[in-house]
Amino acid sequence: MTEHPVPAPVVPPLVRPRRLRTTPALRRMVAEQQVQARQLVLPVFIREGLTEPKPVSSMPGVVQHTRDSLLAAVSEAAELGLGGVMLFGVPETKDATGSGALDPSGVLNLAITDVVAEVGDALTVMSDLCLDEFTDHGHCGVLTADGRVDNDQTLAAYADMARAQAHAGVDMVGPSGMMDGQVRVIRDALDAFEHTDVGILAYSAKYASAFFGPFREAVDSSLVGDRRTYQQDPANAREGVREALLDVAEGADMVMVKPALPYLDVVRRVREAVEVPVAAYNVSGEYAQLEAAAERGWIDREAAILETLTSIHRAGADVILTYWASEAARLLAL
Repeated sequence: MTEHPVPAPVVPPLVRPRRLRTTPALRRMVAEQQVQARQLVLPVFIREGLTEPKPVSSMPGVVQHTRDSLLAAVSEAAELGLGGVMLFGVPETKDATGSGALDPSGVLNLAITDVVAEVGDALTVMSDLCLDEFTDHGHCGVLTADGRVDNDQTLAAYADMARAQAHAGVDMVGPSGMMDGQVRVIRDALDAFEHTDVGILAYSAKYASAFFGPFREAVDSSLVGDRRTYQQDPANAREGVREALLDVAEGADMVMVKPALPYLDVVRRVREAVEVPVAAYNVSGEYAQLEAAAERGWIDREAAILETLTSIHRAGADVILTYWASEAARLLAL
């Protein structure tokens, strides 16, 4: 029997996807996702008592700011067209209840006032609403006698903290402590004091993640142990969606997934479940590992930054908190 060779498959002439990848201009034109500077939020740290910026060793390029260097950073962010900044305060002294978070003269509340005066409406000024930077035990709430976080007592402190930040002039508060009912309590507290225009960016799906390590250096965390009793289990995606839906029902204006890269599936699920804008936090560990690989010459740093942010946006994030925000805005403008 004579064997006949099987002819090579012929791609029909009308099905040639590579034609749309031929030139840079064509690739730009048909790109399905395009991160824009307006979608980026820059997290910044302001430390009480500094006379010059202090580098964060585990996050190359990131510093704890003085009041003066903070204003320079947010002015640059406004000029670059970023969507906003998220402020974190690092006090000189801490106590068991995090009282510095409520002090009108505390580092975070003064920073809010400074930044609002500097940038006006050019940036959305956001602030972290949590006690962990201000407590000597490093937890996100007030502790009971046996060392557990007291959910309801913590909510009362969050209400006071929200009012203090609103009085300082903040545009949007970011409750990140993962206490049950925190959004409703904060919304009620803001409305009762006629701060109805202050928005809430709820950290709805915040996981007990190993990727937060460098952040704890950045805020001089006092934490011993972990936060697994109130932050979410990394194994649970449905729970993240449920938390987001609860926060929307309680009055959240935006919801967030944190971290971003290990939880892109959760970002997508939350995006599909809610009608409000969805944010994702490209956290310190994600930043540090890319910077470390780039420093060793293992990856193309700038390309990896943009690819990272594009992947988060592609998963469904409308807003991205990232330590690369200012640099990414410059890269996107090229």
